[in-house]
Amino acid sequence: MNVMDKFLKAIQLTGDDESGYYDSDDGYYDGGSKIESLSNSAPIGKDDPSIEISEEKVKKVAPKVVPSKRKNLSGAGMEVCVIKPTSVEDAREITETLLANRTVVLNLEGLDVDIAQRIIDFTSGSTFAISGNLQKISRYIFIITPASVDISGDFQNLLSGFGGGISEGPQQID
Repeated sequence: MNVMDKFLKAIQLTGDDESGYYDSDDGYYDGGSKIESLSNSAPIGKDDPSIEISEEKVKKVAPKVVPSKRKNLSGAGMEVCVIKPTSVEDAREITETLLANRTVVLNLEGLDVDIAQRIIDFTSGSTFAISGNLQKISRYIFIITPASVDISGDFQNLLSGFGGGISEGPQQID
């Protein structure tokens, strides 16, 4: 019996001797095969002389990075767009406006809450993708800026200081 037959018999995957197969009749001569340990064998891979690797495949190609050209950020080039969407499909217009390097004031007043939530979800994802900024101005109004525009201050605190915030009810004026 050769090594493989012994292994198969040990795990009981071979049939009984009654199957008609006898080891002595197969005509196969096992010439005393040697089993080498992996630690003594030659290295396999790029150091193996039997494997030919062309120099073209060895060279790693660095990805081509093209710097994006920023528009002139002078005062004349800045623009703020006010968008009042009516459906979820209008969220694409918001993203395209941001990609055009324009700030968006998003007015969701009068819109169904579920549709408004889906628009905010889509817009916040696209804002994150372009490294922009999204801040809440009031309950249904948001400001969304591209990466080239910084927002400073807290709009809710600023508006409440000027009396332009959302009122929780009647307030007494001193």
